[in-house]
Amino acid sequence: MPLASKPVGRRERNKQAKLERIVAAAGELFAERGVDDVTTQEIADKADIGAGTLFLYAKTKGELLLLVQNSTYADALEQGKAAAEAITDTLDAVMAIVRPVVECNRKQVDNGRTYLREIVFGDPAEPHHREALGLTVQTEEAIVAVLLRDDRTAPDAAALAHIVSAIMFVAMAPTMNSANLVDDVVQEIRAQVRVILPA
Repeated sequence: MPLASKPVGRRERNKQAKLERIVAAAGELFAERGVDDVTTQEIADKADIGAGTLFLYAKTKGELLLLVQNSTYADALEQGKAAAEAITDTLDAVMAIVRPVVECNRKQVDNGRTYLREIVFGDPAEPHHREALGLTVQTEEAIVAVLLRDDRTAPDAAALAHIVSAIMFVAMAPTMNSANLVDDVVQEIRAQVRVILPA
């Protein structure tokens, strides 16, 4: 006879409620003004918690941004994977995965660039950073799955997916691209990916 799952205790429910308030407050403030123009005290006030409590969930603003952006990135990746399944052309299927990630990253360009910087230079021991790194791995795995449709070897598909990931990061990160629209960034990525994915 299977054991019935234990009900979640009050303490865990309170922790989850605080986390949800923090994510909502940080997400709203970051979207309005950008991560650089928001203080942790403002986030704590909006979430109706003490600043010390906030730092139990994320030690820096960068980690708070990772916390907020990771769920958006995960949703974008799922959307891209679902779209890619229905597309037979390899380049189009790869770009179906890439486009929602770019859209997610460009909702607030400065936040998106800071998110990329945190992924690259953040502390990998920090859980939100680990989760972000995991999302980049999942993105590459989704691209590998598409590339394997064309009778590529697994090592070649993995290497190509890693290159696509690098192209995507480089296209989204530079200051000189900060005014570019989503379509501009996607077209830049597509032009480069097309060269490495010969028919």
